[in-house]
Amino acid sequence: MKAKEVENMSRQVDKVAIDLCIALDEKSSLQMEIAKSNQMVQESEQNMLSAVEQLDKYKMERDDLQEQVSNTITPLSFSLHEIERATGNFDPSMKIGQGGYGSVYRGFLRQTQVAIKTLISQSMQGRSEFEQQVHNLSKLRHPNIVTLIGSCPDACIIIYEYLPNGSLEDRLSCRDNSTPLSWKTRIRIAAELCSVLIFLHSESIVHGDLKPDNILLDANYVCKLSDFGICRVVNRKEESSNTRGCYVTVPKGTFGYIDPDFAELGELTPQSDVYSFGVILLRLLTGNKPAVGLPAEMQKALDDERLIDILDPTVQDWPFVQAQQLAYLAMRCCKRNRRSRPDLASEVWRLLEPMRTLCDISSFQVSSEENRWTPPYFICPILQDIMVDPHVAADGYTYELEAVRGWLDGGHSTSPMTNLQLPHCNIVPNHSLRSAIQEWQQLQRR
Repeated sequence: MKAKEVENMSRQVDKVAIDLCIALDEKSSLQMEIAKSNQMVQESEQNMLSAVEQLDKYKMERDDLQEQVSNTITPLSFSLHEIERATGNFDPSMKIGQGGYGSVYRGFLRQTQVAIKTLISQSMQGRSEFEQQVHNLSKLRHPNIVTLIGSCPDACIIIYEYLPNGSLEDRLSCRDNSTPLSWKTRIRIAAELCSVLIFLHSESIVHGDLKPDNILLDANYVCKLSDFGICRVVNRKEESSNTRGCYVTVPKGTFGYIDPDFAELGELTPQSDVYSFGVILLRLLTGNKPAVGLPAEMQKALDDERLIDILDPTVQDWPFVQAQQLAYLAMRCCKRNRRSRPDLASEVWRLLEPMRTLCDISSFQVSSEENRWTPPYFICPILQDIMVDPHVAADGYTYELEAVRGWLDGGHSTSPMTNLQLPHCNIVPNHSLRSAIQEWQQLQRR
């Protein structure tokens, strides 16, 4: 029996020895795999660090290139002789506008139709505001800001793109018997103006002189903000967007549109623009009514429940719900206390953007006069051309796919239109608009 037990134990010892050898081999193999994995981790970490460094380098190069591009796009300089020749020695028949600042003429400079704005050096704007306008317009890039072409420093003359439909004031007053703006066009203009103000305020810039005379309209009735003579860069000491930034200066502006706080205290803030924007909304609703006293007149109409009586009679089909929403929004913008006025990005835009989208989708034909032109919502805000493959970004705007992808792939995380942070970088095809563009193009071929 003892011999048998010894034999069994010997077998067990041999089995344990074999298992131990196998385990040692597996351990050695695992250690080699761990070593390889550690090496791969180290290499991956090194590659990641290199990639981050390379990305930072590319971002710096991109920023440098963007700055170089910005610096190279400088306005042209024209001689007074060129200006006189372009306007026929300032022929009255070439004049398209006049105000306390001076006059605006239509002309041709270097084979390009332009608008030529003369500033009276003794006027409120003067040379300092001429220089301010040229500086600001040369730096600002936005689809709803007028494009500066050049200047004539010797005579305080500014040359910018020619906009055939004149100013919003011209259209609201039906100057030269022009067709009244439809309610859809008015809502779109309000949304575009809101968009460009959000953009300016995100750059700490306050326009300071918003009024229909300074809102120009191109061939497609897209609005272009002009006259940056008294705009200012404000600081950002306070967090709230309703009070953020203040520039103390001598009050300037247009009676009826100027913020009461700015008029009394000389404190120019982003909310000063909001007040003026509110008065412009009231003008869009009521048409050719004087701005002075208009907020009080609208408030009385709302209190008496007779809004319909104060709406512009040249617009026959105002949708009452939208008109009422705009009226109440305008009155909030015109609050006497600037802290009570709504924020453009978080409140005003949230109301106007869906209205604008609804107007774009519901109809291609704005009016018999405006239908001669390309519907502006068919135009990509980035490329300024008719879209082929429209896509909606997180800011609610529709862009050409190639353009918005290029914007996002270029490292941008903000909206091209408002300069606000995008909540995400997803883009969605706008099939309805694409079909509308294709249908419109087919109609144009007939």
